[in-house]
Amino acid sequence: MYKLYYYPNNASLAPHFLLHEMKLEYELLLVDRKSNEQKSSEYLKLNPAGRIPTLIDGEITLFESPAICIHLCEQHPEKGLIPPLGSQARPMFFQWLTYLNNTLQAELMVRYYPHKHTTAESAIPAIAEAQDERIAESLLIIDEALTDKQYLLGDKISACDFFLFMLLKWSLGVKKSPMSFPHLNAYLKRLAQYPTIREVCEFEKIDLRPFE
Repeated sequence: MYKLYYYPNNASLAPHFLLHEMKLEYELLLVDRKSNEQKSSEYLKLNPAGRIPTLIDGEITLFESPAICIHLCEQHPEKGLIPPLGSQARPMFFQWLTYLNNTLQAELMVRYYPHKHTTAESAIPAIAEAQDERIAESLLIIDEALTDKQYLLGDKISACDFFLFMLLKWSLGVKKSPMSFPHLNAYLKRLAQYPTIREVCEFEKIDLRPFE
């Protein structure tokens, strides 16, 4: 049985989607961010970065959400959430998952935690404003990639879509919402009706009404 250390609407959301979608046996272990439990000595033994999520798979302990997603997909290729070896879609899977993590998620973290990126309190509003522009640039790239597509890789859902949904949910608070982009708007409305997303979001008490 997998064990996923999680917190609602955190970076653990994408792995939670995958565990549920693949109908795997798993246990959820809440890490209470409100009490800063992710920085506790006990948790740091599992995840020295002091972040959420962490996955336990037997003797393997993994942190970083995209790494966990890739591991789950490769452990269960029959579930079809990662393209098979040799397919043209497989490098695109890694391209998009890397872009989402290294670009969109990174920009969102600066946007929502600007105080961590300056020693000048007066600079915080300017950082947030600049990040709104950078996030909009990323959203435009993804919006254009979804032209004539149901999902990020084509007509079949993949782990990339679950990861993207997580980030787009976080992006609702930026100046130019993903709902203002035509393809992202339709994509989000479609994914918000997807059974796994609805069920996991209900469990984590994540409001899907903005996508209705």
